[in-house]
Amino acid sequence: QVHLVESGGGSVQPGGSVRLSCTASGIMFGFSDVGWYRQAPGKQRDMVAKISNTWRAEYGESVKGRFTVFRDDAQKTIDLEMNNLKPEDTAVYYCWLALRNKESWGQGTQVTVSS
Repeated sequence: QVHLVESGGGSVQPGGSVRLSCTASGIMFGFSDVGWYRQAPGKQRDMVAKISNTWRAEYGESVKGRFTVFRDDAQKTIDLEMNNLKPEDTAVYYCWLALRNKESWGQGTQVTVSS
């Protein structure tokens, strides 16, 4: 059974930086596509950044140039480095993994950007 555990959320001022981390277990990590989604109150869950098992990265339009996604197949981790944060980045961030068309999700971690 896949298990994803996130860490690193919290509160930050506009313009600040936060790094989220997710550790996976119970999965052939190297064969999986991995990444991060987010969901703000009253809105749908959107893709933030993902990186395929061939190391191709993809980003949501609103975060391009500010966020970077990393994967470490040896450690089975997925990190999201978020810079120049804006109030509209406030959301619950979810770690995501997909293998053979089956998706798994973390429990979510809150990121709040406010002055």
